[in-house]
Amino acid sequence: MKLGDIIHDKALVPQLQSEERDGVINELVDGLVKAKIVSEAIREELIKRIVSREKKGSTGFGKGVAVPHVKHPDVKKLAATIGVSPRGVDFNALDKEPVYSVVLLLSPEDKPDEHLQAMENIFRNLQNDTFRRFLRQATTAEEIMDLISEADNHQLVG
Repeated sequence: MKLGDIIHDKALVPQLQSEERDGVINELVDGLVKAKIVSEAIREELIKRIVSREKKGSTGFGKGVAVPHVKHPDVKKLAATIGVSPRGVDFNALDKEPVYSVVLLLSPEDKPDEHLQAMENIFRNLQNDTFRRFLRQATTAEEIMDLISEADNHQLVG
């Protein structure tokens, strides 16, 4: 599985407006709705589930990144988007530092193996210093997708 297989270019938010966790989650879900990746009908429930998941334990794992994720019965295939915050967002990250890059993953409820595989791929790339640095610097959807392509083709050294 490659990042480019699950990250949707039309759903990217390269300039997040919100400076709060819940606002960022709203923006990212809205990106997926606008790109017609998920239905408007489940928008509110997705947001509620993601925020609830964050309240149980932050998905901000440090180093300026967070990976909010949720499984939902109406999500038929893996879907992800990325948001970049120029100012940083308090995600209650493990290192207590602001989050600048957020990867939101939605998964089908009945495909836990795919969810784990996607999470492993996302985390593997986010562990790469070069990937994180370039992602944080990206200001357009095209720059983000170019970075995803380079990561998928193992062209990043970090």
